Amino acid sequence: MASQAQISKKRKFVADGVFYAELNEFLMRTLSEDGYAGVEVRVTPIRTEIIIRATRTREVLGEKGRRIRELTAVVQKRYGFPENSVELFAERVENRASCAMAQCESLRYKLLGGLAARRACYGVIRFIMENGAKGVEVIISGKLRAQRAKAMKFKDGYLISTGEPKKHYIAEAVRHVCMRQGMLGIKVKIMLAHDPEGIMGPKMPLPDNVIIHEPKEDAPVMQPNAEDQAYGGYQGDQA
Repeated sequence: MASQAQISKKRKFVADGVFYAELNEFLMRTLSEDGYAGVEVRVTPIRTEIIIRATRTREVLGEKGRRIRELTAVVQKRYGFPENSVELFAERVENRASCAMAQCESLRYKLLGGLAARRACYGVIRFIMENGAKGVEVIISGKLRAQRAKAMKFKDGYLISTGEPKKHYIAEAVRHVCMRQGMLGIKVKIMLAHDPEGIMGPKMPLPDNVIIHEPKEDAPVMQPNAEDQAYGGYQGDQA
């Protein structure tokens, strides 16, 4: 990452992937309470830009930008970046209901707060569906109330599972909750709605989407006048 030594393309891609995975894990643990919703790494010739997406950007930035400066220092030191060659930015998530990561964290804190699993899941599903999502699925598994582990699945709306549109339309997140009786696993899948602008959802329409247009209004057929009408079109002697 920081050292620009000549390495093979294969090693570079692996190194980039490891860097992203480590950074994502670190930010996920550090900013879980601030609605962390993913990270994007942009490498420019001058510096490396790390864009943190979160629902509460004010908390990510901290008082007078103190927290973001601390995070920048940690990342710089850990990966050996030269001075002022890495910069962190915070970007606000426009629609937090369509962000699976933010909703997964929300559900996690509800469960840690002692809310019943069924009630917490239905609350999250209702919030997501009310904010314009096409479909949602929440799976929660582990020791729920009894000693025997089980999985509960909650679904609402329309949800696709395969094919190319899945890459664009499905937002997915997994989190682990350390409860008193053991670990619980949470999985949230959200199907986003199509947005022609590409702001609140994917720009690409679903391939099997059929649009039925309203029929055009037919022009009224004019009836011929009685004097113009003659048998067989022959009007006899005009003299």
